[in-house]
Amino acid sequence: MPDPVQGFPHLFVVDRVDTQDFVRKGGGGSKIRTVQRKSHGSRLLKEAAKAIADSDQDRQGVDEEGLRSTGSVILIEGATAIHVLKIESLDRADGSWLLLNVGQREDGVESAAVWVSDRHRDRFLRIFEDYLDDSKNSKVKGLPKNNELVSNMARIRKALLDDLWQSDGEPGSGDQWWELWLRPSDGAETVVRSVANAMGWEVSAKRIQLVDRLVLWVRTSWTDLGIIMATSAPIAEVRRAQFVDSLIDLSTEDQRVLIDDLMTRISCAAPNAPAVCVLDTGTRRSHGLLSPSLAEGDWHSITASAADGHGHGTRMAGLALFGPVEAPLLSAEPIVLRHRLESVKLYPETGQAHDPATYGLVTAQAVSIPESTTTRLRVFCLPISAPQERSDRPSLWSASLDALAVGTDIGADDHGITLIGVPDPEATRLFVVAAGNCDLQPPPTSYLDVCDTSRVEDPSQAWNCLVVGASTSLDTLPTDPSFDEWTLLASVGELSPHSRTGLLIGAKWPVRPDICMEGGNVLTNGTDLDALHPSVSLLTTGRNNDASLTTANATSAATALASRLAARVLAQYPSYWPETVRGLIVHGAEWTEPMRAAIKAATKVQDKRNALGRYGWGIPNEAYVLTSAANAVTMVVQDEFEPFSGPEYAMRQFRLHTLPWPKEDLQALGAEDIQLRVTLSYFIEPSAARRGWRDRYAYASHLLRFELRHSVETTAEFVRRVGRSAANEESGKSSTDSGNDRWTMGPVTRNQGSLHQDIWDGSGAELAECGMLAIHPVGGWWKNSRRKDRQGLPVRYSLIVSLRSRREDIDIYTPVATQLKVPVQAIAIEI
Repeated sequence: MPDPVQGFPHLFVVDRVDTQDFVRKGGGGSKIRTVQRKSHGSRLLKEAAKAIADSDQDRQGVDEEGLRSTGSVILIEGATAIHVLKIESLDRADGSWLLLNVGQREDGVESAAVWVSDRHRDRFLRIFEDYLDDSKNSKVKGLPKNNELVSNMARIRKALLDDLWQSDGEPGSGDQWWELWLRPSDGAETVVRSVANAMGWEVSAKRIQLVDRLVLWVRTSWTDLGIIMATSAPIAEVRRAQFVDSLIDLSTEDQRVLIDDLMTRISCAAPNAPAVCVLDTGTRRSHGLLSPSLAEGDWHSITASAADGHGHGTRMAGLALFGPVEAPLLSAEPIVLRHRLESVKLYPETGQAHDPATYGLVTAQAVSIPESTTTRLRVFCLPISAPQERSDRPSLWSASLDALAVGTDIGADDHGITLIGVPDPEATRLFVVAAGNCDLQPPPTSYLDVCDTSRVEDPSQAWNCLVVGASTSLDTLPTDPSFDEWTLLASVGELSPHSRTGLLIGAKWPVRPDICMEGGNVLTNGTDLDALHPSVSLLTTGRNNDASLTTANATSAATALASRLAARVLAQYPSYWPETVRGLIVHGAEWTEPMRAAIKAATKVQDKRNALGRYGWGIPNEAYVLTSAANAVTMVVQDEFEPFSGPEYAMRQFRLHTLPWPKEDLQALGAEDIQLRVTLSYFIEPSAARRGWRDRYAYASHLLRFELRHSVETTAEFVRRVGRSAANEESGKSSTDSGNDRWTMGPVTRNQGSLHQDIWDGSGAELAECGMLAIHPVGGWWKNSRRKDRQGLPVRYSLIVSLRSRREDIDIYTPVATQLKVPVQAIAIEI
């Protein structure tokens, strides 16, 4: 084993922050189309009335009075991509009419499905009547009433079931399972089950309740499902269902000898130590290397047995506990473990009959079991993924993970899962998720092209998770003579050929992956590929017997390694929040030389995003993640504040952090290069309904941004700039004022998702005057929807700031620790 690394604890910063008030003006707005008002308004009024009448006619086919719809679903189509629909006016909090979903054609033209209550249809039609009525014109601007709403509409018609379809491709024919997303309302589930019973459809006994949607599953044909539009089932979206289904050369004697020796050198962590909870195919708990760290009470399943009938979970458990097991097996040194294992089996046994259950449902169930069993710090390792149809949209699985991560409570009963109530900041969870694996087809002309066109898989579009891609440093060729003509597909430090990337993710979604970890290489002879050879894979525990060794690779192995690192952070710093652990791992990542070359070559914003979408922030340097050094100090802030207040959710506050800056020491460096790295990590509450996805504030409850003071700015000037930046972003303008041009990414690239990071490179003299950071909010669905049950909620965040000098004889750590009155005491960690 390598020698322990000497370092210093990261410095925890408290009570060095002020709250600042600022006022922002609204602004922006969409482009309004020029039309002939009288003819345009008259035509739309007739079309709206006809759409409602056509819906009335359809409802006559529903025999049972109690199941007949009490409203009409109509489709409003936009005219052009630049004349967007005013969707906020198509959703009424009083239920008069409700926005179900917003679609977009390939040319960018929008359409909105809207449910109009029978009781308020006259009020809805009055929108168009008032638009035509000259007496209702604005006295200030002279414009028609509802001008922005009506002018950008092109046509209105009765909505069809096809208009609620939210998955890629055509629905398909024949009986199959459909995922129904319902508007939450009293009796919604009962109505759907009654309709299904009356129509002879199979309906799942399970359901999952999100903050703004209830999800059920029914089995029938697409043609027969169409009748649901005329019923009182509050259907908003239909999606394609994805269900959870079943998925070395040494002799056995020699392997057992090595394992028996290693077992004598292992010191296990205490029973209440942090744990990696592996959510997978189960684990062989009796394995000699796993059983001391996996208590029987921590070995769970949502199916009949917790045993591993596949092998994947056992492989991941070994990596999550030890990392690649080859080094400790061949060492003679003692192994001191500081974290433990938990295991929850998600998958049913092969051929086992089960009620259909989706990944979101079973993941929520799996999370609830260990939490109700044992109180400890834990990291949830999710090394599995599923194909997704759109990387820039949430799925049920990814939205469930986001809700669970932000601390939403889980209510479980025989009928499924309810994600209950307001998120609890004290109950947040850290999920480490695989980006997904490529399907390599020989011979690849360029494996990176395959990776770049293989978009990350579900649920890695989740905002609150740590998403892991795979890189490789494995460059050992087999000694077997039959491989003499074979070479390695990837060079050292490059992306693993197994790893999917985030280049095809939409611009509104977080950059993926966040980091890379070792995922193995691939051998090739120019025609064939060998992706499983032990020389290009990671050695780990196997399921065949209690001393079995096997190999693992790809993003699942990388995810297990990242989960192990997260558990080590929790063991080192037990007071750190999940948001902080996620941020610290990304903060401590570094690009390899091939990765850095791609980053440096990216001069345009899209090129930078593409480089991040392939590599993330690189590979975590465990020394940087776990410790500071004399010439590399890391400061950690955990803070919360209330960004929104009042009935209109007016933004009134931001946070101003005055950090313990080693000003004199930085000034003494003069023109010496120094690096500042800033990471802002927080969790959002998701809104998974597909309404208004052109709106950047539709999915996340809130957003935060960071700004660094210029070296020549006064505090007052800095505060004004922060207010201006926030106002610009709220009004739809790009936030391009980054403080200076020394940032590696800049705000356009870094301000995606709920984890923001950037690197500033410059002189110590310039950085000496920049020791102030602001954290300010921008809107989200909390603010836009004005939900009273979300009013006044505090939001919390982790701010991680590090200063690094290339000179090893420079001491930055001591002056910062002295300001914080923290004793300077070295610690040792094993890497």
